[in-house]
Amino acid sequence: MSSKSRKRPSPLQTKTNGIEQDPTHHLTGPFLPQTPLDAPTPRSASPAFAKAWAAKQANRSAWVRWAVEPVASFKLLLLPIVLHLNWELVAPYVNPGIENPFSGLFLLKGRVPGSPPEDPRYQKSWWDLAFLAYYVVFFSFVRESLALRVSRPAAKYFGLKRETKVDRFGEQTYALFYFAAFGTWGYFVMRNLPTYWYNTNEFWLGYPHWDMRPDLKRYYLMQFSYWLQQLIVLVLGLEKPRKDYMELVAHHIVTLWLVGWSYLINLTYIGNAVYMSMDIPDTFLAFSKLLNYIQWNTAKLYAYVLFFAIWTYFRHYLNIRILWSVWYELPNIPEWTKKWSWSEGVYLVGWMRYQVFIPLLLLQFLNLFWYYLMVKILIRGLTSDKVSDNRSDDEDDGEEDSPDKKDE
Repeated sequence: MSSKSRKRPSPLQTKTNGIEQDPTHHLTGPFLPQTPLDAPTPRSASPAFAKAWAAKQANRSAWVRWAVEPVASFKLLLLPIVLHLNWELVAPYVNPGIENPFSGLFLLKGRVPGSPPEDPRYQKSWWDLAFLAYYVVFFSFVRESLALRVSRPAAKYFGLKRETKVDRFGEQTYALFYFAAFGTWGYFVMRNLPTYWYNTNEFWLGYPHWDMRPDLKRYYLMQFSYWLQQLIVLVLGLEKPRKDYMELVAHHIVTLWLVGWSYLINLTYIGNAVYMSMDIPDTFLAFSKLLNYIQWNTAKLYAYVLFFAIWTYFRHYLNIRILWSVWYELPNIPEWTKKWSWSEGVYLVGWMRYQVFIPLLLLQFLNLFWYYLMVKILIRGLTSDKVSDNRSDDEDDGEEDSPDKKDE
């Protein structure tokens, strides 16, 4: 057969071939076999790379140090609280009756006038922007403190010496804490809404849902703060880059767009349902990755099978139910809300059904792509008789720790 007659691989095949064996990919990499704990070659980072990275960290601008130094972020978090308390103590004697200008930095604002104390309601407010900024710093503090006090000592305890592995272990520890907390929180938020358990018709009945319960508003804003902090870390290069850097940046931008847009157009009920369907399986994903890093081989297989089942239910079955609801139940919104009116808080004109449906459909396509990779990982785990892999350090981590590749 001549070379001209050979069928060339499609661009998609070229792009995805071997991705399940890429040690620097954020999904598949952590599930590749790790260097055994008793391997003769210790997993230590390249000295040249470690020194270069340490020098880069030390030369960080004071404007971004808060994102990588817990002490700096703690000071920023403490300042509004101190100012708030001082105002509460001094203002009643100087000029009583004036609202505390510092409380909106870390407490909810926008309470609906006349809402009863036993059932307070909140609407959107310009103070939400200050709230977001404060909790971006908060998540930076939590992330870095967790790395220093929990994940790094744990990684060393389990024998992880290579700096890249220690960092990735820390990222998954933070992910486990965050998604477990917010998956649980999202569940309790939904339990107090008429949408429990994925009662999808209630996404649309009673629209617009502009007067939010305080837990729903806080949940939404802190979701946004988390993903904004994650994007800042990536864009500013505050952590060691991955080969799929642009993919992660695009994912975070899309996530922020979905969170922010649904908040602005008062689709918070369906938003809560979508975020919970993402956070709960991601908890088990992070847990499975951690078990693989520390090489609890039997446990990691059981954990992965459990994660696979939970992912299937939440990311596919429930997401498809949500898509069905957008297409078939969205027209059940009250007739007077089928228009675009900022003053009335309604935005669901006819074309908005596509605006809601298409991003969720694209998200489902992305989930299906991850699902394809996950099936291959599962098959490999169930059929392989190897529980460890004596690969070299370079094979284990790709080129991330090579001093010649540190700028890529």
